[in-house]
Amino acid sequence: MIRRLYEWILALAGKPSAPWALGAVAFAESSFFPVPPDVMLVPMAVSRPDRVWFYATITTVASVIGGLVGYAIGALLFDSLGQWVFRVYGLGDKAETFQAAYAQYGHWVILLKGLTPIPFKLVTITSGFAHYDLFWFVVLSIITRGARFFILAGLLGRYGVQIRGVLDRHLNAVAAISAAVIILGFVLFKLVL
Repeated sequence: MIRRLYEWILALAGKPSAPWALGAVAFAESSFFPVPPDVMLVPMAVSRPDRVWFYATITTVASVIGGLVGYAIGALLFDSLGQWVFRVYGLGDKAETFQAAYAQYGHWVILLKGLTPIPFKLVTITSGFAHYDLFWFVVLSIITRGARFFILAGLLGRYGVQIRGVLDRHLNAVAAISAAVIILGFVLFKLVL
């Protein structure tokens, strides 16, 4: 199943709809979807290294726009939808602790957590819940998400051929490690709070 998904994403990279699909995943991940856009960005970039910077730009822009939706969920719908998202991730009792962290470390919370495997949607929803300054939220989101995806794009642009070889030969191991990193991100999020 993982191999078929990987091959589908590689084939998708050559289609005009590829940027839209990547943007949709990046948008959704910043507001409600559990899978990070890296799972599409990496295969698409190694398949089309000539478009790696374009893909990084789309991922960054869509992630920040999706972050605004997450922010709105936290600001306007936290009592219903926002709490549901936190409960799904087993963090129902952690929102207030995270909100308190914004009083002292809001800039650092967004910058650092936006670079990590910690789900960005949790940062965006809590930023809205904490009524963090929207202007600074957008600026810091652009910085942190841009850094994450452009650093990844740089690595993919430089080592894409080798990375594709590893993916082609060891896809299941890479998928298992990626899943472990995502799970670790959730665990770290819970431990940090």
